[in-house]
Amino acid sequence: MERILVCARFFFSFPWASSLRLGCILLLLLSVCIIVTSPILLNLFLSLCVFWPPPTLTSANGFVSAATAPLKFGINYGQIANNLPPPTQVSGILQSLNVKRVKLYDADPSVLKAFAGTGVEFTVSGGDLVHMSDASNARSWVAQNVQPFIPATRITCIIVGNEVLSGKDTAAMQSLLPAMQAVHQALVDLGLDGEVNVSTSQSVDVLASSYPPSAGVFREDLAQYMEPLLDFHAQVGSPFLINAYPFFAYKASPSTVSLPYVLFEPNPGVRDPGTNLTYDNMLYAQIDAVYAAMEAMGHTDVSVRISETGWPSSGDADEVGATVLNAAAYNRNLMKRVAAGQGTPRRPDVPVDVLVFALFNENMKHGQASERNYGLFYPNGTSVYDLGLDDGGAPGTSPSTSGFYSSSKPMISFPVGVVVLLAAFFL
Repeated sequence: MERILVCARFFFSFPWASSLRLGCILLLLLSVCIIVTSPILLNLFLSLCVFWPPPTLTSANGFVSAATAPLKFGINYGQIANNLPPPTQVSGILQSLNVKRVKLYDADPSVLKAFAGTGVEFTVSGGDLVHMSDASNARSWVAQNVQPFIPATRITCIIVGNEVLSGKDTAAMQSLLPAMQAVHQALVDLGLDGEVNVSTSQSVDVLASSYPPSAGVFREDLAQYMEPLLDFHAQVGSPFLINAYPFFAYKASPSTVSLPYVLFEPNPGVRDPGTNLTYDNMLYAQIDAVYAAMEAMGHTDVSVRISETGWPSSGDADEVGATVLNAAAYNRNLMKRVAAGQGTPRRPDVPVDVLVFALFNENMKHGQASERNYGLFYPNGTSVYDLGLDDGGAPGTSPSTSGFYSSSKPMISFPVGVVVLLAAFFL
């Protein structure tokens, strides 16, 4: 009986999702037959059980390997740098991390080709708004930059303009909706509207008020653009995209903005007197402020997605809070909530949809030092900090130094273990 229990222990410890399931069953039957008759093989089998099950393969940064379920967040793949790995290597990196959604700030053909056949969903960005507002130009752009790559590469969204309405370019503001309409019509004409939608990214600065969230309202000077824009989103079924960075609020007023509140760390929360809902983090409050602003314009039929959010791991001396510890806490805690399918207090049944900024540190970005330090990874393939996703999101802030493709855990080769043990017993 004791020997049978040993076999059962080996059998039930086997990874059932593995393609070796049949081999496991055959091994069990063989083991039962031979172990009960051979003390030597019993000792061998007991030794093999020490090596089983083999460790789960993880990348050095702490992400689970592609053997696990896809991560539910997406990532922004910026390329304002002169030291980034080639797109073919980046494709392998993201596949090893099982990231299934990527946003580009252009429609780089080398990237789209490198990801052909991977199943990764891409959001690409269009060209000049004034140029794209012409129907023939829009159709030509889609025909050249999107159509040739489908279906080998999954392109699911075209972003037309980035933070246009919070800028000062009146011509761009006036061209935004016509360009979106022209791109959508081009997709219809080319038979792609069923798989590719059209949107635009806006900053939270389009809000005149965001606190409390129930008082969220768009700026009056933008109403002439925002109302028809929301009508377009509702008509074509595309999401309203927001770039939201609680880091900016904390940097601007660290003495009054709670650090745990912006980092998703335990805190008492903030109650919205208008709805009696309690918010334990700023990002969700910003999302719900956008929902409130859209409802004030008569729209409950447009979803809100976060097209950019992140936290810098380094910054200038006056950029309070830009540290590795805070960046790790923000992204780690956010990803845990996204993985749990959590919604906001105002929309608890709608999982928060996030594209994290950014994949790499980008050394050629202008502005303060923080702008060059939002990446989860250095260009050489090591992680800036450990997000701890291999252990359910447990804390971890030690940067990896061994690159993407090695394991952060000791690995024992099962076949090698068998050979060593056979030699030990029979030689």
